[in-house]
Amino acid sequence: MLEQWSMLGLLTAFGLAALVVLFNGLRITALADILADRTGLGEAVSGAVLLGAATSLSGTVVSITGAFEGHASLAYSNSIGGIAVQTAFLAIADLTYRKANLEHAAAELANLFQAVVLIVLLTLPLIALSLREFTIFAVHPVSLVIPAVYVGALFATRSLRETPMWRPVATRETRKDTPEREDGRTRRKSTARLVASFAVLMVIMGIAGWVIAKTAAEITGRMALSESLVGALATAVVTSLPELVTTIAAVRRGALQLAVGGIIGGNIFDTLFLTAADVSYREGSLYHATGMADHFWTVTALLMTGLLLGGLILRQRMGPGRIGVESLTLLVIYAGAILLQATHSSG
Repeated sequence: MLEQWSMLGLLTAFGLAALVVLFNGLRITALADILADRTGLGEAVSGAVLLGAATSLSGTVVSITGAFEGHASLAYSNSIGGIAVQTAFLAIADLTYRKANLEHAAAELANLFQAVVLIVLLTLPLIALSLREFTIFAVHPVSLVIPAVYVGALFATRSLRETPMWRPVATRETRKDTPEREDGRTRRKSTARLVASFAVLMVIMGIAGWVIAKTAAEITGRMALSESLVGALATAVVTSLPELVTTIAAVRRGALQLAVGGIIGGNIFDTLFLTAADVSYREGSLYHATGMADHFWTVTALLMTGLLLGGLILRQRMGPGRIGVESLTLLVIYAGAILLQATHSSG
């Protein structure tokens, strides 16, 4: 149907969906912050679970749809490319927080652990690729391991928060995860009602993200770009817009652990796209149906996550332009990856 739309119509639909993401992203971040306090999950875990799932719905739809239609490269690169761009978004969020380096102020052990989990999950597709193709009902065993690791990590993170064995050093710039006072209107609402509101906003975000993905894919498709490039740069970027909005909104609210946890948690959730896509891809192993251009983004995402983890551990107070050196490096790496991918595709 979109093939019959004019370019103006596609751009209008894209813009309207982006506005929906903007306003709903602000509200869903506020609800996630309140639910983090009411449920006792904490901002880091709430960001990893609630924001991670809510802002990743549209990307899931893109990967499943692409894989089901036989576009393995698009499905894979949409997932991994989203992880890379969302990590870069955290560096952009650091630019909006002027008091100190975001990774210093948002000291939270759960986020460190989640970053380690993400590195483990990103290595699994590379392990699958290095072995001979083997599937069970056209699904690679690695796709079964990914959700198991994800669920296990959630339980481990909750345990880590309740009985931490390590604690970050508190400084004047460190922002603690403490419950905030709710306004009168929110205080009168039950937790169940807030959860229901969150679910409705989550669905709206997913629909808006799906519209963004479909219109952007059509726009870039008319430019005759490769599936890998479209997946990693077009659909991955536009379906990651909710993460950008919610992360900046969380920073502006002072919910720094929520902002960092939302990005890392969203990235971990994005690895589940691979499982969903592999199940939807009926021609064999999704990992063996992709090319080196797709796995280039896997390595890039690993590099960026490792650098982010280093920044969270080092906790530099201030860097160039009042952001951390790791944030600046993340932006340089992502920009360089785009340049290399674009040059390779055009060549």
